Amino acid sequence: MYRIRNVKSLSLSLINKHYNCHRKSSGYTITTNDSEQSVSIDIGNDKNVKLSTGKYARFASGTGVCQMGNTSMMVTAVSKDAPSSSSANFMPLTVDFRQKYAAAGRIPTNFLRRELGVSEREILSSRIIDRSVRPLFPAHFTCETQLVCNMLALDSIYAPDVLSINAASFALAISDIPWNGPVGAVRLGLIDDKVILNPSRLELQSSRLDLVVTGTKDKLIVMIEGKANSVPMPYVMKAISTGTKACRKICTAIEEFRLKYGKQKREVKVPETVNPEITDAVRSMCEMRLNEVFQNYTHDKMSRDLAVKEIREDVVNRVWSSYPNVDPSAITEIFNTILKSIFRELIFQNKRCDGRALDDLRPISCEVNLHEPLHGSSLFQRGQTQVMATVSLDSIDSAMKLDTMSSINTGVKSKNFFLHYEFPPYATGEIGRVGAVGRREIGHGALAEKGLLSIIPQDYPFAVRLTSEVLESNGSSSMATVCAGSMALMDAGVPISAPAAGIAMGLVTKYNPENPTELTDYRILTDILGIEDYLGDMDMKIAATREGLTAIQADIKTHGLPMKVVADAVDQSIRSKNKILDLMEKCIRMPRQARKECWPVTKEMNIDPGQRSQLFGPGGMNLKKIFLETGVHLTETEPNVFNIFAPSPMSLNEAEALIKELLASKTVPNLEFGGIYVAKIVEMRENGVMVTLYDGMKPTLIHVAQLDSRRVANPAALGFEVGQEIKVKYFGNDPVSGFMRLSRKMITNTATDVTINLTK
Repeated sequence: MYRIRNVKSLSLSLINKHYNCHRKSSGYTITTNDSEQSVSIDIGNDKNVKLSTGKYARFASGTGVCQMGNTSMMVTAVSKDAPSSSSANFMPLTVDFRQKYAAAGRIPTNFLRRELGVSEREILSSRIIDRSVRPLFPAHFTCETQLVCNMLALDSIYAPDVLSINAASFALAISDIPWNGPVGAVRLGLIDDKVILNPSRLELQSSRLDLVVTGTKDKLIVMIEGKANSVPMPYVMKAISTGTKACRKICTAIEEFRLKYGKQKREVKVPETVNPEITDAVRSMCEMRLNEVFQNYTHDKMSRDLAVKEIREDVVNRVWSSYPNVDPSAITEIFNTILKSIFRELIFQNKRCDGRALDDLRPISCEVNLHEPLHGSSLFQRGQTQVMATVSLDSIDSAMKLDTMSSINTGVKSKNFFLHYEFPPYATGEIGRVGAVGRREIGHGALAEKGLLSIIPQDYPFAVRLTSEVLESNGSSSMATVCAGSMALMDAGVPISAPAAGIAMGLVTKYNPENPTELTDYRILTDILGIEDYLGDMDMKIAATREGLTAIQADIKTHGLPMKVVADAVDQSIRSKNKILDLMEKCIRMPRQARKECWPVTKEMNIDPGQRSQLFGPGGMNLKKIFLETGVHLTETEPNVFNIFAPSPMSLNEAEALIKELLASKTVPNLEFGGIYVAKIVEMRENGVMVTLYDGMKPTLIHVAQLDSRRVANPAALGFEVGQEIKVKYFGNDPVSGFMRLSRKMITNTATDVTINLTK
């Protein structure tokens, strides 16, 4: 029997060899064995999360495996020992989330049969993990760090993104990487007004809410992201509150596991204190000038940035000339710190740099129907943020097909509505690469799509592509996209359930100097500018209809916020959102009723089962002909029921005339599989004979191999001639060519055979 006084002083291998720990505490159980150490957490609603380490990837600084159901995610954390010279002022964190077909027992369908480029789903999962763990890194820790999320198993029941957040938190907590965690994450659903913790994929399909909450052991909220179907805000806040409690359980278990088995954290190298004389010199040269700039309400984004830039360059040059031994970058850093302090202090005096009150909106203007050829279009201007949205309607065949792994995760195989967000460099007066879609654009577009998805009718007969191009940007372009997109959809006549609007909320906080975790004061900002986002502590984006929430995303830059602050921000956003909807309704109140000439049309058509071959033609040749000549798509929605999509009424008329011509011939009789019919030879060929079964039928070939049970080189050897009638057996139509499959050699000469002559 061994008595262990200091567990940390023993190696992990010695503990595994001589000591098995089965620690049961409130809601979790810690277990160790020879191969791994694990903790099982009961988060409520009969849902258990298992976190483990020690079995896989032991060269990494920290490795965590999170399992729920049969879905398992492994996250490794690796960090360099020293910061690079290029990362002196920011935290170079990289999160790589990859979906693995092998984890779901699938083989990729591409040519190389392996995972290739990063999918949109992987990018969005990487971003949500990054935003959950980044705020808790120490201020002066700038060593390059990478989190690699490896999908071990996928059961199509629980989504891997939330499990990856918990695995990343676990890996960072037990590693030697400095990090002020842990955090926990849960997904929340709402079914019959009841909050569901970590709902399954099937439960999410009937849920009005899909919300991810990341929190700390002190019930502080670090990150929120989700979508909803116009859920009233009280239910949303109830879900967030439930989520923070579950996150606390996860954090408590991880923290105890870290104290028992975690590695000793590395020390963070704090930069040497700069001579106070330099700080005083910088402050004396810039404080009054910055106050004047931030209180000059005639400035716009460009002129304000230019004025600050000129002050920075002047101060740095003058101070450097007096202290030539000091690195200019250190002087710049002092200036930036003072600038941030001055800007935030003015907000606590209820002074914003553009003269607005804390809960005021910027001036808003709206316009729709910008160009006649567009199915729907709008221009939304809020301050110096300008977004143009356009809607394109196409056939349901143009719906976006999702990759196999995304379909397994979400249960959605295709999207009838999708939004593409573009942020060109000229939107901020810069020069840059055009065309390549970055992670930021994908993330902002996905958020705006969530904000509009619930208002699109599910049975809409068109595929809808909404494009958003940011022409000017000074904060909250994704929420401007929600506003512009809602108006463009109405301009295109899409029967949305209700218009939606988006607003971005900001925050500036004060903490107790003696206790950095104690929040002493805060100010909530409505409709934040770009500089308020950059120098503030929160960027909360909320999209909603008048009834309730459609999307939310909260990025918190402190170590977490209490529930009260988040609730105050949500309450303030509701009032602002309603004001925006009032202004939008002055431009367009409801979906356009009068048709535009450029709008496409749809029509449903029923055909007789015997006419299918006439409509399709060999190998679908007739459908291709209709599309090439008229641009009309024919899609079979039900057996013998077709949806006709035409880009214009004129093309619909042309297509209907072609279809009528194709079906004008005698109705094709309903042939019975295996039935024996009388066929008439209309042409002799070397490889067989061409026959017809009824008048008006296009001749079909009976191959020489199907003419007789004996092997025949040429049909003439059987004495056949044009006009002769023979008995044949029908075996359906070829699925590729569409031609009939007929055989003479398969006919039995029994008395029970019944021959049908279709020409009589």
